[in-house]
Amino acid sequence: MEAQVEELADNRVRLTVDVPRAQMEHAFEHAASDLAESVKIPGFRKGKVPMPVLLARVGRDRLHSEAVESHIGSWFMTAAARSRIRPVEQPEYEYELPEDPEQDWRFTATVSVQPLPEPADWTQLEVPAPDAEVPEDFIEHELNVLRSSVAELTPVEDRPAQPGDTVVLDLLVEGQEPQRDYVVELGAGRLVPELEQAIVGMSPGETRDVEFQRSADETANVELAVKEIKEKVLPPVDDDLARAASEFETLEELRADIVSRLREQIEDEVESAVRGAAVDALVDATGVEAGGPLVDARARTLLNNLARSLAARGISLETYVALSGQSPEELSAQIRAEAAQSVARELVLEAAADKLGIDVPDSEVEELVREEALVAGDDPDDLIQRLRDAGTFEDLREDIRLRAALDRIASEVKRIPVELAEAREAIWTPEKEKPDTPTKLWTPGSKETA
Repeated sequence: MEAQVEELADNRVRLTVDVPRAQMEHAFEHAASDLAESVKIPGFRKGKVPMPVLLARVGRDRLHSEAVESHIGSWFMTAAARSRIRPVEQPEYEYELPEDPEQDWRFTATVSVQPLPEPADWTQLEVPAPDAEVPEDFIEHELNVLRSSVAELTPVEDRPAQPGDTVVLDLLVEGQEPQRDYVVELGAGRLVPELEQAIVGMSPGETRDVEFQRSADETANVELAVKEIKEKVLPPVDDDLARAASEFETLEELRADIVSRLREQIEDEVESAVRGAAVDALVDATGVEAGGPLVDARARTLLNNLARSLAARGISLETYVALSGQSPEELSAQIRAEAAQSVARELVLEAAADKLGIDVPDSEVEELVREEALVAGDDPDDLIQRLRDAGTFEDLREDIRLRAALDRIASEVKRIPVELAEAREAIWTPEKEKPDTPTKLWTPGSKETA
């Protein structure tokens, strides 16, 4: 899909978009299928109306109008992404209905856009970079996890249940079949918190009635009867543990493997922290302050994503606000601040990508899509076509482009010790007198609020 950009006054552009014949045919097929499903024609089942009959019933202009109106938005967004413009409002379209679906077609769109800043020299920015050291308690934790996996369970007679014990009990929940000889490890999270808390302190032969929250608006009663308590007897940290819990023969080899894996994880986390700090430092140094419709749209997206994430866990947005201790206005302000920072990051990275001349060919995007399709078990060619039809193929291209820009920036900033960065941060300067805004680690494509 080809597009020409004409710059107008007041940060407005006119985009002239050429839609190829194949895209037009695809749009007409979709429009015809949708109309055939919705239009009632005597003698024909829905979806089975022949094209000549459908055209005679609804008219060619209506079919052409449906084809254009249902696809022009995705065509525009694809062209805008390819042209690297950032619309901040709905475009004003100008076009004449196509006469033949087997021909190329053209339309224009006039829209206000977000201007790109001139990025600061990131090679002069200082960014804190923690050392990727592996704390000894991390290693001990991993060893204890292995010890726990091969620990022996021995009966406990002289004390009540405590966290970490394995308990055998009967559960009698009202309205349900009793569960006998149910085995659970306290602290593993297999029971609701009210039940786990009630079991702690109980002894074999003891029963207790507990009320718990079954759902947001329903409670239930359960009778707990502890039958047996067992505790884990952890083996010593030695070569026998290495052989029993891993593929290694000695404790030294096991520790070396644990350190290697932990160091790799910590290095990844450090690199993510540096990347996030680098782009935020570039935003500050460039003086980018995003606002307007672009931020409004991003804030709505973040809020909707948060609501969907909460709903998947059975929590309403209203309940979340009440439990968080924030007012709706405070939550809204926090989300808007994050939206503004997210847009500012993308603007400065896009400007940096332009400055660096970074371009992402179709082949690179398709290679990534094919890899993801194979993992998901999808047809790669079908997925690529669906992404193109939806206009998200260009979104993916831009994500790859911005990630490449961030790779370059993160590799060229000056990395300094955390202690030095903290010492400099403690020194007051006038430009630091500005409201705090929530921050979180970010890479291109991550637009959902925490």
